[in-house]
Amino acid sequence: MTDYGRPPRFGLFLAPDASAPLIRTAQEADRLGLDLIGVQDHPYQRRFVDMPTLMGALLAATSRVRVFPAVACLPLRPPATLAKAMASMDRLSDGRVELGLGAGAFWDAIEAYGGVRLAPGAARAALEEAVQVIRMLWSDQRGLRFDGAHYRLAGAQPGPPPAHKIGIWLGVTGPRSLELAGRVADGWIVSSSHVPPQKLLEGQRRVDDSAAEAGRDPAEIRRLYNLAGSIDESGSQGFLNGPVRQWADQLTELAVTYGVDTFVFAGDPDQLGAFAMEVAPAVREQVARERAG
Repeated sequence: MTDYGRPPRFGLFLAPDASAPLIRTAQEADRLGLDLIGVQDHPYQRRFVDMPTLMGALLAATSRVRVFPAVACLPLRPPATLAKAMASMDRLSDGRVELGLGAGAFWDAIEAYGGVRLAPGAARAALEEAVQVIRMLWSDQRGLRFDGAHYRLAGAQPGPPPAHKIGIWLGVTGPRSLELAGRVADGWIVSSSHVPPQKLLEGQRRVDDSAAEAGRDPAEIRRLYNLAGSIDESGSQGFLNGPVRQWADQLTELAVTYGVDTFVFAGDPDQLGAFAMEVAPAVREQVARERAG
């Protein structure tokens, strides 16, 4: 069993489809009291608006919800300019930005958009370098220098700094990438469609073991799970497909047995009210009861 004791948080996974009511959906998430909105980043998708541009618009249209890339496409987002964009939005929103970061996927589309295709090991190395570069540019140091295989700084001047310590959450799944998350990340993002519960514990163990080897407390690393499913009161249809009570039971188990602390709803936005007003309170109550017991 894996329970890190963090209070559960709840969010929305938002596809930036230009034809969807993106601002209105974000405002509804804010009104319903959700904690987070994660914005997909696929710049090469012809139907999608630009992720940082959308993040800025969502932050301006809301008052309390946090917004983060889920996850930023590193091969098309140079880390220095990404750091600047995230810090700027964090300052302008009074500290409501976090950073989800990925090594890259869909390499044909990335190449078509001008990015460089990387082998898995090189993509992972670039991701580790990017984390270092971003954190350097959020620091109060001056004349920053970094000479990596993929990124470099040659006397860069950081600033302005973010309003709060932005978390860097890695969206990774491979064994060595999970070890990287344990060494350097503030959180791990994974989707139920790619890593079902039976694989979650192995991923958690890799993150935890790597964190411990690096002298870190595994409990300090946030664990976010994108929930692909449907809330349907007509009856159970399997994992994350069924009535509110089933969702509450399954998310409670994910929290107290599988170590998930942040649940990001990736289903039909029309079901957001049920997720926020029915599922989330039930999970909070059940998790508190399980932990007390």
